[in-house]
Amino acid sequence: MRNKLIILLTLLLYSSTPQLLAQRQLSEDAQISILTCSPGKALYERFGHTAIRVKDPAAGLDVVFNYGCFSFENEHFYYKFVKGETYYMLGVEDARSFFMTYYAENRFVYEQELNLTFSQQQELFDKLIINSQPENRTYLYNFVFDNCATRPYDLIKEVIGDTIISDYEGYTGQSFRRFIRTYTGAGSWEAFGINMIFGNRADQAMSSEQRLFLPEELMLYLSQAKTTNGISVVRSQFIAPFSANAVPWYKMALFGILFFAAIMIFINIWDWHRNKWSWGVDLALGIVYVLLFAIVIFLTYFSIHPLVGWNWRLFLFPLIHLCSRLIYILR
Repeated sequence: MRNKLIILLTLLLYSSTPQLLAQRQLSEDAQISILTCSPGKALYERFGHTAIRVKDPAAGLDVVFNYGCFSFENEHFYYKFVKGETYYMLGVEDARSFFMTYYAENRFVYEQELNLTFSQQQELFDKLIINSQPENRTYLYNFVFDNCATRPYDLIKEVIGDTIISDYEGYTGQSFRRFIRTYTGAGSWEAFGINMIFGNRADQAMSSEQRLFLPEELMLYLSQAKTTNGISVVRSQFIAPFSANAVPWYKMALFGILFFAAIMIFINIWDWHRNKWSWGVDLALGIVYVLLFAIVIFLTYFSIHPLVGWNWRLFLFPLIHLCSRLIYILR
């Protein structure tokens, strides 16, 4: 719902305030900042969010450029999402509306003012205006390589025109799988599900810049970033690392796996005592396994998601099922 509202606000902003397009020249008082939003409750909000704020009091301008806009009502949205062909767009909204929306969800918004010259600020603003035009604002979203965090960073590199180096090491050298797990909660069902569909590519070590697809890493990276000339990328900032919530024991994937194993053992002991096989259980679970394998086959060979593929976790539940059935077969 929020994303559809941003799209609507974007259209209204351009139709009702044409001076935004006409007034292309920023004043000397203008400030451009990177906004980093803390995680929300939904799975797609667990990784936080990044946006760009352009504030120019002299021009009465205070807007947020947001590369994370999409609509669930797009034609065949879920099929395209699974296939990896989801198109996001660059939306523009009033900064006050942006902040109030996140505050209403008890989410923090951290801000880092970029240390840009006047000409660099103007260049960045011009690029944002051009990118937000109807013919330019949509792009093929990729969770790892092209998202709401990578696009702002790429723009910063373009306008600075120099190599950016940061003392922040973060998760450099760690795998994508382990990195993403820190945001879904180690041991949670979300982490288990993601690990189940991630293939071997997810176990590759990330380079320094590859980890910047996650908003928190980009924020912390920029906080200690400088150009090769020793100029800090950020002039002033208000930031803090994201706080991680512990996963309750009853929401741990291990608890669910052990519970499944216990249920299967119970069913087999019950079948043993009554000397009758519960074929319905095997049929139902078999259908679930086939559907799961079909989804992974589709993701591996027909989608453009970069990290999906086969891994041993796919066979965990079928293996538990098979081993438990040995109780009945070998009785």
